[in-house]
Amino acid sequence: MKPFHRLTLLSIAILLVFALGCAATSTREGTGEYVDDAAITAKVKAEFLKELSLKSTEITVETFKGVVQLSGFVSSHDEMITAVVVARHVGGVKDVHNDTRIKGQQ
Repeated sequence: MKPFHRLTLLSIAILLVFALGCAATSTREGTGEYVDDAAITAKVKAEFLKELSLKSTEITVETFKGVVQLSGFVSSHDEMITAVVVARHVGGVKDVHNDTRIKGQQ
């Protein structure tokens, strides 16, 4: 009976270690958040493709805990605003940080 008890405790301890290893922290996403963020990124990119005024291949989209980060280049200030507005309207987006640059400006 004692070896079975030790094996059970060891199994529970191992499961707890794995469960805590997948937990989210303020600087690291949990598994579920990572999947959600990947879906948000894909949705934002799909919406950019639908918006004919945007050159979606020149805008990079990254998502962390529901916050979308836009970077890359746009042709005008209006295009920059359009990208932010389109990203904000995607479901699951909590906030949008815009780091795009207008081509030819520093």
